[in-house]
Amino acid sequence: MTQPDARTGPIAFIGGGNMARSLIGGLIARGHRPDAIRVAEPVPALREALAADFGVSVFEEATGAVDGASVWLLAVKPQVMRAVCDQLREVALAGAPLVVSIAAGITSAQLDRWLGGGRAVVRAMPNTPSLLGQGVTGLYAREGVSGPQRDQAAALLEAGGPTVWIADERLMDAVTAVSGSGPAYVFLLAEAMQAAARRQGLPDDAASLLVRQTIAGAAAMLVQAGEPADVLRARVTSPGGTTQAAIETFQAGGFEALVDRAIDAATERGRQLSAAND
Repeated sequence: MTQPDARTGPIAFIGGGNMARSLIGGLIARGHRPDAIRVAEPVPALREALAADFGVSVFEEATGAVDGASVWLLAVKPQVMRAVCDQLREVALAGAPLVVSIAAGITSAQLDRWLGGGRAVVRAMPNTPSLLGQGVTGLYAREGVSGPQRDQAAALLEAGGPTVWIADERLMDAVTAVSGSGPAYVFLLAEAMQAAARRQGLPDDAASLLVRQTIAGAAAMLVQAGEPADVLRARVTSPGGTTQAAIETFQAGGFEALVDRAIDAATERGRQLSAAND
């Protein structure tokens, strides 16, 4: 896959928070030149840390970062995305950048309109394990994004982990609900398991280690075993055993239905963010 590099012009990151930082670190680890990465970040401490840690060029204003850049990655909060696009509209109209957004709930049509129309826009939703190179990103390409530009967008986001293309943009809110927000669901489960372990009498350090390693090991099995989750679960659940007692308690409490309602609520919230910022 073609990796965006200095031959196609610099990459401009608009926003230098945790997700942008993780992608920048991943790109450099894969051999991307720091001098071909430019970052706009209004917070001085974040800006200085990016320059010191990665050797990238940093700017206070977005317009400075995008000057001459062929790829823009918009990594700002949904609430300020329209204002950022307003600042960049004239530059976008004067050039032909590939614009990649990782903002939840902001559609590609909104981004295209705010940037003046006719732009090559890719909407992406990574998740926080991208900070460790263990994330996953859903991608949607607006009509007009070329094959090489799709490759550029995928290569950029693969700095944080695997990517998957979504053909229907309406499903990107579901991607956000499942994988974008998903790590928080696992952390909530870990919190609850640790609290239950302590109530059973286990000391804090033992409860923490047992839960963290159990979740890490189960996740590794899901990724590496090549078998679906229901098969792996059944293999651990011996009839009449301790696991079956726990699983039956989860199911009696409506576990699957609760997860379904949670994903639905997160998906709907993504739609609301789009409407609120239009």
